[in-house]
This record gives sequence, C-alpha cells and structure tokens, in this order.
Amino acid sequence: MLYVEILGNLREMARDEVKAMLELAGGGIAGRDYLLLKLDAGEEAFPYLDRLGLAHEYGKLIIEADSVEELLERAGEVEWPIKGKFKVDTETMANCRHGVLDLPRKLGAVIYSQGFRVNLSRPDTLVRVYCGEKLYAGIRFHYFSPKDFERRKAHHRPFFRPISLHPRVSRALVNLTKARKEILDPFMGAGGVLMEAGLLGLKVYGVDIKSEMVEGAEMNLRHYGIEDYTLKLGDATRLEELFPGKRFEAIATDPPYGTSATLAGRERGELYRKALKSMYSVLMEGGRLAIAFPTDFDGEEEAERVGFNLVGKYYQRVHKSLERYFYVFEK
Repeated sequence: MLYVEILGNLREMARDEVKAMLELAGGGIAGRDYLLLKLDAGEEAFPYLDRLGLAHEYGKLIIEADSVEELLERAGEVEWPIKGKFKVDTETMANCRHGVLDLPRKLGAVIYSQGFRVNLSRPDTLVRVYCGEKLYAGIRFHYFSPKDFERRKAHHRPFFRPISLHPRVSRALVNLTKARKEILDPFMGAGGVLMEAGLLGLKVYGVDIKSEMVEGAEMNLRHYGIEDYTLKLGDATRLEELFPGKRFEAIATDPPYGTSATLAGRERGELYRKALKSMYSVLMEGGRLAIAFPTDFDGEEEAERVGFNLVGKYYQRVHKSLERYFYVFEK
C-alpha cells in the first residue's frame, strides 16, 4: 500500500490527477482522509506518480491506526524499511482528531529500540505520520519540491507573458488527459502546458494564432531542454487543416479569457464553440481533452453538444474578476 499527500487547493482535481495516473499504472485509490490518499498500487506506479503536479509527496504506507496507542503498539511489531539514519515528522491535517504533540519522540523511540539510528538534521529516511480521522505512518519515497515548479513560472522564462497557469496546474491538466506519448495545445501561448508535457517525455504539438507566441514558445521549450516538439502558426478552430489526417492522443489547453484584442478580434463564446468542434475532430476515439473556461461560459453544455462526455469539473477562483472551471472531457 502506498500513500499520496495532495495539495490543499484544487483538492478534487488533485485526487483525480492521482486517479488518472493510477489508471495508467494499473492501480487505484483505496481510501482518503482529507489530503491523504491511500493507494492500492506498488512499485509499478512510481514512474506515473513521479509525474504528479498537485501533490506534496508519496511513499509507502506502513501503519493505519485509530489511536496513538494503537499506532505505537503496531510500530513495535512491523518491519520498518529504513535505510541509514531516520527522523520522524508529523503532518497535522485540518481534520486531525488525535493528540500528536509528542508523537514524533514516542514513535522515534519505538523505532530506535529496533536498532535504527536517528539523525534529526539530515536523515536518510523520513518517517511521516499523518493525523486526520485516523493516524497513518509511512516512509516518504518522493517529495515534489515547490522550487522545481516555481523556477518555471512565467516571470522566470526567457519569453515572458504574465498570464499563464501555474506550472503545477499545467502539469495536472496534462496528467488528467492520461497522455502516454503525445499532447496538443491549440492555444499554446508562451508554451506553459507544453513545457510540463515535454518534461514528462511527451512529444508536444502547439498552435497559436500569433507569430510572436510561436517564436516565444519555442524559445521557452528549448530553454528547458525540450526538443521533441512541433509548433505551428494557425487557428485553433481549423486544426484539421493544420494537421491533415492526424489524430491526437490527448489535448490540454488554457484558451484566452480576455477582450477581442486578445482573442484576435473574435467573440469569445463563438471562438470557444468553434475550437471545441475543431478539437473534437482531431482527437482520437477515447482520447481526452483537459481545458479551462471562465464560469460565464457553459463549457459542459457546449462540449457535450459537440459529442464530448464529461469526466471531471473543478472550480477555481483566481481573483474577483476571474473565476473558472477546469474540465476533463472524453471523446
């Protein structure tokens, strides 16, 4: 049994991102306690879990207990897969109902009595205890450093445009499509979604109606070491003309939300409707589209009218003048 700690914002989207990756790996979510997901999966899931964007960490779940006393008792009975020196760290979630103030010391003493040595400053193994409705103890395998994502935010890129999804969210959109080999972004802008997909080893295809964006996106992709890409100057509502005979495994995109000036003079709702039809036409049967729309556009109704089936829908309030839904559709 494994565990994943998801991030606190966009919790349902984070859960479904994990679910999508487990579907590729052949596993599933066995349970949930606030931000902790219990996974019915083994080592075969590691390459897919490594892709996650909306997660804090994952590891091996060793103990699940209903009380501190039960956790400590079971800790003395299990075989801990600890390498080198260890440290115990406690995560108190918002729904924590147990007294865990002194738990790191007590659990550390139990593990220490089995012959393992402690190093509180630079441990080789981190034992993680989560407090929610129940108590959970495990070994951290992978930590998703915020710095890795922060250094790819818009203002750190060589081609800078301030309006861009956070890299974690871009990564989640890619993962929600369950793409294995390739992905298309027909509104690529500065290439934020393509960057995350390319770093996962996917071949990326991008389209934008502005030549400066095509040039800028290529600059950004090359800056982050991504070489397997095809970028085209063109219209997201005419994808079949840009890619004749091509059917894509997956599409992930964040269309522009703004005025006619930023929409190349087109009415926003009409642009979205035509783009949905175009994306549907170049997507493989069974392929997925992950897309964002402002809340004043009924993306669910319009996409279903084209032929898509809704898989997921997630609300986000960005600021007082922008509220949006992230959607996942399947053809």
